[in-house]
Amino acid sequence: MRKLFSSRTVVTILIGFFVIVGLIAGSNWWAKRTNTPPFFQRVVNDLAGGVSRVMTAPTNVIGKSANNVGNLLNTFQENQKLKSQIDDYAQDKVRLQTVEAENQSLKKQLKLKATLTDYKTVSAVTISRSPTTWQSQLIIDKGANAGLKKGMPVMAGSGIIGRIKEVNTVNSKVALISDTSEDSNRFAITIKGKEGDINGIISDFDSDNNQIVMGQITSSKSIKKGDLVQTSGLGGVIPAGLYVGKVAEVTTDDYGLSRKVYIQPSADLSNITTVLVAVSQMGTK
Repeated sequence: MRKLFSSRTVVTILIGFFVIVGLIAGSNWWAKRTNTPPFFQRVVNDLAGGVSRVMTAPTNVIGKSANNVGNLLNTFQENQKLKSQIDDYAQDKVRLQTVEAENQSLKKQLKLKATLTDYKTVSAVTISRSPTTWQSQLIIDKGANAGLKKGMPVMAGSGIIGRIKEVNTVNSKVALISDTSEDSNRFAITIKGKEGDINGIISDFDSDNNQIVMGQITSSKSIKKGDLVQTSGLGGVIPAGLYVGKVAEVTTDDYGLSRKVYIQPSADLSNITTVLVAVSQMGTK
């Protein structure tokens, strides 16, 4: 029967044992001298640390993912809250702009009313203005019950914008001075020039430049840009002295025989919310 260990095997084992013991002893001696852990302990610590990192890596990933999801949800909620606040601010801004516009309109109306001394006025609000007839007419919330009659002049902002075309019981239709139809109501106006008054009528409206056209001018008196234009009161339907606008340009007709005057309206015809209807003491036709 063969020997379990041969002499060579025993010698190898003994040499290996002494080498390991020597390494351990030398490592401990070096560790004490340098104040560092022994070599084998560092190896074991490194292995343990590596295993620990491997074991905790999935947990860290899951934790980071959970934190990211939580942050995302918080960000989404904050975003929704901020959007809601922005919507509220936008609504408040629109409301403020509406109130400011109405306030300015009422201030102009009060200022205008203070100048109307020869007739009484009726305040009204625009309740309808169709896009198809935007340049020609609008509807106000006062009618026959408020004493309105056909032909009465209508004021807005700082001057005249047109006159009553149709009267119903509780509302009225206003024909604007920008109405270019043939059956639109025309009325007499006068230019207050340095050489004296120049009379004529509103004969047309230049929609490209948003200017009133004054025609049928028979006077040869000088007309200059910036001259004031007002109603003349001729005919007794519309009171005299209602502000119309300022002279913007003076030209002649196609035949060069008579003058045409372009007038910049005093009122903003594109933004009419509140109006004053002038009721002359002489009545209307």
